[in-house]
Amino acid sequence: MLNADSCALVVVDVQGKLAEAMHGKERLFGNLQRLVRGARALNVPVVWMEQSPAKMGPTIAPLRELLAPDEPISKTSFSCCGEPAFARRLEALARGQILLAGIEAHVCVFQTARDLVARGYEVEVVSDAVSSRAPGNARLGLERCLACGARLTGVEMLLFELMRTADHPAFRDILRIVK
Repeated sequence: MLNADSCALVVVDVQGKLAEAMHGKERLFGNLQRLVRGARALNVPVVWMEQSPAKMGPTIAPLRELLAPDEPISKTSFSCCGEPAFARRLEALARGQILLAGIEAHVCVFQTARDLVARGYEVEVVSDAVSSRAPGNARLGLERCLACGARLTGVEMLLFELMRTADHPAFRDILRIVK
């Protein structure tokens, strides 16, 4: 079971023209926003990644606004684990469960999931908060995530799992976020 005190959310590369080219981008962007708002309401730390931002552009504005005041970690490797600043941030957070969302499912999300599992993290890929340009590539990415030992979840499922009960102090906030 996921535990809010053991989790960190990693948002991968939701940037510029690539983000605009994602299959089902409106649903993706809405789910990413709900996910970040829910993580904030449940005090789950968020690590925000950007792939070569000078070339690919910044994170899309609606998401960037929710991620502030945190700053993104820039990377050039496809896996977030290839960036030493990312590894240092995860070590500092001391969280063993990683929630993974972003783009593209078959490249950066998959490679990050694979590397995190290999490093001993429990990884949950938020399947309705990831995408690729082609739906077949997104499906393939999720299949490979499962094959390497990650699990799949959804935004609403994980937020309720983190609360466990309707008595949770953030319950009303989460209800407003998911509706």
